[in-house]
Amino acid sequence: MRSLRAVFFCLLLTLLLPACASGGPWVELAGHRYTVEIADTDAARARGLMFRDQLADGHGMLFIHDSEAPQAYWMKNTRIALDILYFDNERRLVSQQRDVPPCSGGNRCPSYPSRAPARYVLELNAGEARRIDLQDGAVLQFSPGIPTLP
Repeated sequence: MRSLRAVFFCLLLTLLLPACASGGPWVELAGHRYTVEIADTDAARARGLMFRDQLADGHGMLFIHDSEAPQAYWMKNTRIALDILYFDNERRLVSQQRDVPPCSGGNRCPSYPSRAPARYVLELNAGEARRIDLQDGAVLQFSPGIPTLP
């Protein structure tokens, strides 16, 4: 029985170590890499970064929509200021909403629309887009394993 547990433990380590070493999924934008959480279901996109008190430096959330379309995000129940960055099917930056403030106003919170159709939305800490001098047209690169267009 011990040898079976040892084999199982070794197999588990073999499967988990590559994930730990990579630090999870990431995106790269304007030469800067961010570890991201993926929101690719309706429930995950609806919850987003709500109720969080902080977003670690170098981290963000990547929202993946089923198709490219006009998008509008709001900050309902979001406690941290964010930059909301919109990308098209080719992962080119088509719109930026910078320094979006938190909102505790429930359904009275304003929305922040994209200026062009988008498929991917990246949320980073407020001020990050300014810090990296982000320009429209920048291309978002994905780590292996992040779903892209078929």
